[in-house]
Amino acid sequence: MPLSMRQPPGDLPHTLGALRRSSFSEEKLGARTVKDELRANLLCRLERGAALFPGVVGYDDTVIPQIVNAILSRHNFILLGLRGQAKTRLIRMLTTLMDPHLPYLAGTETRDNPYRPISPAGRALVEELGDEAPVAWLTPDQRYVEKLATPDVTIADMIGDIDPIKAARRGQDIADELTMHYGLLPRANRGVFAINELPDLAGKIQVGLFNIMQEGDIQIKGYPLRLPLDVLLVFTANPEDYTARGKIITPLKDRIGSEIRTHYPLDLEDGVRITRQEAWTQRASPVVVTVPDYIAEVIEQIAFLAREDKKIDKRSGVSQRLPISVTENAVSNAERRALKAGEDDAVPRVVDIYAALPSITGKIELEYEGELKGGDAVARELIRQAVGRTFTRYFDGVNLNLTVQWFDMGGSIQLDESTPASTMVAEMGAIPGLLEKTGVLGLGPNESDALRASAAEFILEGLHAHRRISRSEHRVYSKEEKKREEPRPRSDPSKRQFQ
Repeated sequence: MPLSMRQPPGDLPHTLGALRRSSFSEEKLGARTVKDELRANLLCRLERGAALFPGVVGYDDTVIPQIVNAILSRHNFILLGLRGQAKTRLIRMLTTLMDPHLPYLAGTETRDNPYRPISPAGRALVEELGDEAPVAWLTPDQRYVEKLATPDVTIADMIGDIDPIKAARRGQDIADELTMHYGLLPRANRGVFAINELPDLAGKIQVGLFNIMQEGDIQIKGYPLRLPLDVLLVFTANPEDYTARGKIITPLKDRIGSEIRTHYPLDLEDGVRITRQEAWTQRASPVVVTVPDYIAEVIEQIAFLAREDKKIDKRSGVSQRLPISVTENAVSNAERRALKAGEDDAVPRVVDIYAALPSITGKIELEYEGELKGGDAVARELIRQAVGRTFTRYFDGVNLNLTVQWFDMGGSIQLDESTPASTMVAEMGAIPGLLEKTGVLGLGPNESDALRASAAEFILEGLHAHRRISRSEHRVYSKEEKKREEPRPRSDPSKRQFQ
């Protein structure tokens, strides 16, 4: 049974002698590496059928089995994927497979195994004090070290450097191992060391990494130092940087055991689940916030369409943060409207998605054709297409001829984004068949005006997206602005007229 399955003793031992007499004996802990530990704990979870990476959606049949295989094989591995594909979240969750407590020699920079110290300081401590050598304890979070690779990272940051001040204080030769200042990687000993955006790491540092991975020795300022680190190395990278541009040195690629590709949600339902899980919609507010399913699907569909659009750079990807941010902005716009109107319910409408344009334009990289058209125009077209697809999903085969005929006969309605829900429902009640068809969206006769207004507006937007009715957008000016010679428009669209 792995140590993580055991209940740790009430008083953890704090000397090497007490540790030898505890459940953390040398027989069970001495030769056990961090990869052995992760493997043993993972096997227990698999036997129990426990969740491995709770909160990660859409990877159950693709990415997670490959990560499981890599851990069971005791591989260092890399996650390749575009931005916003939960790569960092996945590697941070590796700490859930670690033992709750792990002993180390207190005071050692490399967190030495009490039974097998690797640093000169650790070996000297055990030799001098024997069973009285002090022991401290690490939690899983303390055993995870993460570094974002940037061009300015030095070999001293990652591996270490000579510390002349330490040498002077101790009166030792500057080449003595005891004068070395260890970098991030040695300090991650007996844990997980993660490097994000690996291709941005300088070549000479990559050489240092693969030498430690393969041989366990390093050089600091030309002095050879044998340091057999016990560490699981995990990396993340963009596939474009990792393969096409040749920024990874071949020996390092060869020593990475598993190369695992991540991906965006494969179907809309998974995307909606992720966005609902991550978006900040359960917020303290004077109004009750409700995000209808069809609004959530429209927002998610924007991301799916953007990933297919030729005007958007596919090499940069469209992050899952896009629908999350759009949802939060749309909810905030609905919240603001409800507070101004004195209503109790805040329900986002399609117009609130248009109000969230800044959450879209800032998260897409445009190709040349898209640059010519403009970010706002591209984003508006994505919203229109998303509404059209979602409308088809709900209303395919539903007869809306009465509503369309009313518009064909000259009917029109003007909608203001700040109009209270009760006023909108009253105005839309004059359109034949419109409010009745909100039942297709799951609304009953006793639903709130906010929900009914949102649903009815979605139907009108869907008819417009399918070119069955027309819509124009008008800029609205305040009374003060009307007095000026050059009136200044508010954010567009604030009023929309369907006809």
